[in-house]
Amino acid sequence: MILSERLRFLREQKNLTQGDIEERTGLKRSYISRLEHGRTIPSLATLEKFAQALEVPLYHFFYDGEQPPKAASLPQAVQNTDGDHWGLNGESARYVHRLSLLLRRISESDRLMLIHFASQLIGRKKP
Repeated sequence: MILSERLRFLREQKNLTQGDIEERTGLKRSYISRLEHGRTIPSLATLEKFAQALEVPLYHFFYDGEQPPKAASLPQAVQNTDGDHWGLNGESARYVHRLSLLLRRISESDRLMLIHFASQLIGRKKP
């Protein structure tokens, strides 16, 4: 289901009008209509307002199930042996942060070359 259809479906399921959503969120009724007809793409802040107004978790806009989807775990290759996920805290997180700052400064063609080079390194068989 498309996001705009999902917003309308959930609002109607709760027996709320666009006016009710307007009162609960502070968003203009015309903007709510544009969202529900797919003429405008909502920001995350707008979706959070909708979720609060509809009294549903944010994931309901993107997922059909009753329970939230299970979070994907990081691949074993990026996990330390002590169970800590590599890059999420400590020295590895500082490394990832520094790398992200540096990657912002290179050109797109250099970034693509770097990705190609990294994929070649990963693809090499270990001796």
